[in-house]
Amino acid sequence: MPSTRGSAEVDLSGFVDLHVHAGPDVRPRKLDDLEVARQAAEAGMAGCLLKSHVTITADRAAIAQKVVPGVRVFGAVALNREVGGLNPAAVEVALKLGAVEVWLPTFSARGKAGQPGGITVMDESGGLLPVVREILALVRDADAILGTGHLSLSEISLVVRLAKEMGLRKVLVTHPENENIVGMPIEMQRDLAELGAWFERCYVSTLEANVTVEDIVGQIRAVGPRSTVVSTDLGQAENPAPVEGLRAYARALLAAGLTPEELCRVAAENPARLVGLA
Repeated sequence: MPSTRGSAEVDLSGFVDLHVHAGPDVRPRKLDDLEVARQAAEAGMAGCLLKSHVTITADRAAIAQKVVPGVRVFGAVALNREVGGLNPAAVEVALKLGAVEVWLPTFSARGKAGQPGGITVMDESGGLLPVVREILALVRDADAILGTGHLSLSEISLVVRLAKEMGLRKVLVTHPENENIVGMPIEMQRDLAELGAWFERCYVSTLEANVTVEDIVGQIRAVGPRSTVVSTDLGQAENPAPVEGLRAYARALLAAGLTPEELCRVAAENPARLVGLA
């Protein structure tokens, strides 16, 4: 179990960060893929997952994995306009390259705010588009993670229910804590947890949105550590480096009342299970 070394530092041994942004990218990033992997390895982490809003990262992750021993580096794909949106071909290629997560649209999503021209997974009658079932089948057959991205609450609800019906094991609700992106009510989180959904609660929400670590601990308490993973979603040039941020997040979670055993569950055991390390 990860342990504390006094009050100032937390041992990140065994932690897995499922949400890291790195360069090269179209936006300024704090570190490149290799630097992210090296810092994770030096911290004793078990793994990290590279996320891009514009391209597949599975091939980049494979290179970083080869260059940097001692840590697992994973890749993924987000189904934004840059990869063709709800594009099964992009999903298939990403999974063949080793991707462990497929996010439904993020920055390209119509989402909570009803972004004009944004991508939605729903048809005009309020059901899911047929292509969503095709994408979910690919994710299921690869035993990969389905991330809900920046979809609206109604879209997420439909997706989770279809995923359960189709037998997906790993559905991860992205940013339930962040009112600017998803803002999922606790009762809805509990309902979806009953269907087997997981919830990814990100440190960046405490830096860029009106969310406190105490808010996040409250949600973990209300819904349960069993279904929670904590990630950083860091890599932005203006924010701390991912490993630095993960350590600060872990320290703050402990200070806000999470027990060391619960921290181990949400930062190490649960994410490791989702990427096949446990």
